[in-house]
Amino acid sequence: MFNALEWGIAARYLRARREGFISVIAWLSLIGIALGVATLIIVMSVMNGFRAELVERILGIGGHVIVRGTTAGIPNFDEEIARIRGVPDVVRALPIVEGRVMVMSANGTASGALVRGVRLADLRQMPLINEGVVSGSLDAFGPPDSVVLGDRLALNLGVRVGDTVTFVAPETTPTPMGNVPRMKGYKVAATFDIGMYEYDSALAFLPLEAAQVFFRLADRVSAIEAIVTDPEQPDTVRAAIRQAVPGLRVFDWRDSNTQFFNALEVERNVMFLILTLIILVAALNVISGLIMLVKEKRGAIAIMRTMGASRGIILRVFFLAGASVGVIGTLAGFVLGLSFALNIETIRQWIESLTGTNLFAAEIYFLSTLPAKVDPSEVALVTGMALALSFLATLYPSWRAARTDPVEVLRSE
Repeated sequence: MFNALEWGIAARYLRARREGFISVIAWLSLIGIALGVATLIIVMSVMNGFRAELVERILGIGGHVIVRGTTAGIPNFDEEIARIRGVPDVVRALPIVEGRVMVMSANGTASGALVRGVRLADLRQMPLINEGVVSGSLDAFGPPDSVVLGDRLALNLGVRVGDTVTFVAPETTPTPMGNVPRMKGYKVAATFDIGMYEYDSALAFLPLEAAQVFFRLADRVSAIEAIVTDPEQPDTVRAAIRQAVPGLRVFDWRDSNTQFFNALEVERNVMFLILTLIILVAALNVISGLIMLVKEKRGAIAIMRTMGASRGIILRVFFLAGASVGVIGTLAGFVLGLSFALNIETIRQWIESLTGTNLFAAEIYFLSTLPAKVDPSEVALVTGMALALSFLATLYPSWRAARTDPVEVLRSE
């Protein structure tokens, strides 16, 4: 499509020292496109990684489909669990007792926590907990007075494995002396760290029977959580479970996290739009630089036309000159963005050690490490968009160069 002569003339125009200002514009356009592409790839990868890590941790702690009864809980829950397990694509189902408490240590430190009462066998089947034990052992979780705490919660309370913490329920107990808070002491059996601040700092596990006693549910449970084969598409299983357990409320993990993930998606789309403007501005610089180059080379264009060069040759020469800036900038941004995204956690730690600042506070961003997940389709979209904008930016200046009338140019000069 392009011959060696056209490539040579385009390269000569870009390297010419006489057009120093034009060369500066070309370099600025190249750098702008490279930074736009790289930033877009990095931001999209971080947003994808952030969502993927949050979903993994949310699904690693809670169920994919949740079944709840009335405020009094679910009676005969083992029978309901048997029905749920009979639904196709349900891997397992487990009873849960859930409630909010105030946790106090012996030194007087207190913190709010979400307590989940589970059976030891079910707790062991939670990979994030089973593999995230920091101290102690889940083997000590059996006794009714044992508790497993998030590692940051234990750190905030100043307790270690073997210490006793006191749970204070929000409901009070009436006595002849008035209403008094319900309190019960539990021995710390283990601590865990799953890498999500919200859980590590405010989650505690009690044996199911102990939680039933503390929250006064007798032989009932707060909910039944089902683990399904495809948590990203739970609609079919959810409908089947609803038919299997009529009279109970059934919803999935997306319902309780809808606002959060919607906000994350809106932020992701807005960032994509804003960063795309960077590439667009760089493409406009390509147009201005190429128009200036065409004006500067009017005499050369006229001479080439009188020597037999067709309008197509002139158009292709200036198209190559402009497109080369876009292609080189896009490839540079592609390499830079991928390299940064694939090593972003290492880079973050290096910058933090160099500056002595905390760039990714777990209390703010929920996660303890900066995640990044490169989506090949998104990378291809960003790269294709940058190339398309670069090519479109060269069309008008190249067309103007091809329309140059050699007679008028030579007469004016």
